[in-house]
Amino acid sequence: MKSDPKSAHRIVADNRKARFNYEIVDTYEAGIALTGTEVKSLRQGKATIGEAYAGPSGEEFFLFNAYIPEYLQANRFNHETRRPRRLLLHKRQIDKLIGATQREGFTVIPLKVYFNDRGRAKVELGLGRGKKLHDKREAEKERTWNREKSRLMREKG
Repeated sequence: MKSDPKSAHRIVADNRKARFNYEIVDTYEAGIALTGTEVKSLRQGKATIGEAYAGPSGEEFFLFNAYIPEYLQANRFNHETRRPRRLLLHKRQIDKLIGATQREGFTVIPLKVYFNDRGRAKVELGLGRGKKLHDKREAEKERTWNREKSRLMREKG
């Protein structure tokens, strides 16, 4: 049975402000260790990762402050909404991320949470450096100019 290309990556949560606030240098795909009720709640698509961040805890990498609401039908077997969730990465990737955050001053930001074509919950992590206010203004000017330029080109034919 073939799956249609639209359902290959079903995005559950998206951090749209991340690319505005951070200059993303590299991206990684990581699995998330979830409980059953968390997966069911994610499938409903009500999770938010706006204030979430990823960081090391010992030899492992965790996703902190990601909000996955309680699954209403789970009753007393529910999960904690903002608990730290373990990220499933290769050892080499973990070492590279830890080195970048500790030595070079980078931050690991979750960009989006989605289900891949096999139905597994994945998180796209971005390794980035925070933008200064003048960088944000410059990006806004450039975006406005590109929008204006495309409008002018459309009008001229």
